[in-house]
Amino acid sequence: MMRIKPAVVAGLFYPDNPLVLRAELEGFFAAASPETVARPRALIVPHAGYRYSGPIAAQAYAALRPWASQFEKVVVLAPSHRVAFRGIATSTAAAFQTPLGDIPVARDLVSKIEALPGVGQLDAAFAEEHALEVQLPFLQTVLPEFSLVPLIVGDADAQQVSRVVDALQADDTLIVVSSDLSHYEDYASCKAHDRRTSRSIEALQSDLIGPRDACGAFPLNGLLTVARQKGWQVETLDLRNSGDTGGDRLRVVGYGAYVLH
Repeated sequence: MMRIKPAVVAGLFYPDNPLVLRAELEGFFAAASPETVARPRALIVPHAGYRYSGPIAAQAYAALRPWASQFEKVVVLAPSHRVAFRGIATSTAAAFQTPLGDIPVARDLVSKIEALPGVGQLDAAFAEEHALEVQLPFLQTVLPEFSLVPLIVGDADAQQVSRVVDALQADDTLIVVSSDLSHYEDYASCKAHDRRTSRSIEALQSDLIGPRDACGAFPLNGLLTVARQKGWQVETLDLRNSGDTGGDRLRVVGYGAYVLH
């Protein structure tokens, strides 16, 4: 078993100095003003460098604060950007590392879902993946203490993912899907495209096309399937793109923050 999964994008996607990292995160949270009043069941958050998507992600994570002490476990489902594979990958690590400390893995829950079809250990999927790692400092800042179920989703259909989400969802468990939206369109086209995608998410339509609509379309479709079955609702908390947060407007990436309750 790999004992600790090291941070690999600290210093690249977000600061590797813990004091600088905490200050940056608190700055994002200070500017966040989510209006949700219901206890979250799940979040959908972007995963770019903090300079670009951090303010949007903070809108979703700030919505946890009134209920932070109630979440003891967090399931993070992220798409695979580095390794092509079928199904859903689990990690053999006992903990995941960030500059803010180590997060223990909920090995009992990982073992539970490894019995499901299409789920299996693949440490290579986690080795260089940023989409899961960038969520962890946000969670460490908002939640007092939690254990992690880290999952990388490869080529998996909505049914495969929804079985995993359904098996893991519980009153003390938060589900987080990591996904950006459209990629490398011009500013106006991105805004129109992402508005259409947001309407689909709000309507719990599990037919998003990846990576055209969202690079995390596979985990998103699975989450939306469960949400539809459970009668959950989706609130859009923020919808912007890299042209709004620091990049040029010729080729932008879309970011959305959503809470499901």
